[in-house]
Amino acid sequence: MIEVTQVLLLGLALGGVYALMSSGMTLVFGVMRIVNLAHAAFIIMAAYIAFWMFKLWKVDPIVSILVTMPVMFLVGALYYRVLFASRADKSGFTDITVLVTFASALVIEGLLSYFFTGIYRSTNPVYASKPFLVGPFFIPQSQVYATVISIVLIVSLWLFLTYTRVGNAIRATMQNRNSAQVVGVNVTWVSMITFGIGLALAGAAGSLLSFIFTFFPSKHVAWIGMLMCLVVLGGMGSLMGAMLSSFLLAVIAAYVSFYLGPAWAPITFYLALFLILLFRPQGLLGKKVEG
Repeated sequence: MIEVTQVLLLGLALGGVYALMSSGMTLVFGVMRIVNLAHAAFIIMAAYIAFWMFKLWKVDPIVSILVTMPVMFLVGALYYRVLFASRADKSGFTDITVLVTFASALVIEGLLSYFFTGIYRSTNPVYASKPFLVGPFFIPQSQVYATVISIVLIVSLWLFLTYTRVGNAIRATMQNRNSAQVVGVNVTWVSMITFGIGLALAGAAGSLLSFIFTFFPSKHVAWIGMLMCLVVLGGMGSLMGAMLSSFLLAVIAAYVSFYLGPAWAPITFYLALFLILLFRPQGLLGKKVEG
């Protein structure tokens, strides 16, 4: 029973981080129908920012969130403005975004490899190697801090979307882009802001990832597959769905890793993707498309 509970705690401690990593991606899809295959590459980019801030100036990775979020917000807003703003209302836009973001991911990987090589990196603040001990159980401090911060950021995003004027405009655009435009919402501006917010969340995720996992430029290839599984399982465009699927799959993967070995854990995500597409294509909390 102790082992079962211990694995559950470890899975929950990672679930919040996965939720933060996938929330930006599902928000961007919900508003603009952009399948951002470069999302994980942007997370790795932010992890490098946190890493060099830690190495050069001893800035704690958690504190570096104050830098990575605004920097990645600006990168996201500029990225959308240059590559997508003029094409957003054209037919086949979603298909185009798949190709453009995939190419962007490869470009980012190439640039990171050129400047920083393919060496495995990670930050090592004091709490990265220390656990919290509660009776017979232990939880890594790094995962606890990362999950708490992730939940705070996601709740803050929900409050922003619910109680601010810009948030209402974003939610209106998510529900029906054309109708939002008819009632006076500047959907181009809203889309640019939303893409910036999505990458700001990726920036925060990168800072947290830098002390939980090792990373290198091509690591985004493994992460983007897992993030797509989380987003599709939760329901494309559903923030609550992304959170639910992240905690659910993190716990299941923890048990699979414990009983079958770490090599089997990633299969959990892809098997869940296969099953959800087979039996409930709209995802756990996604809306079924009529017609």
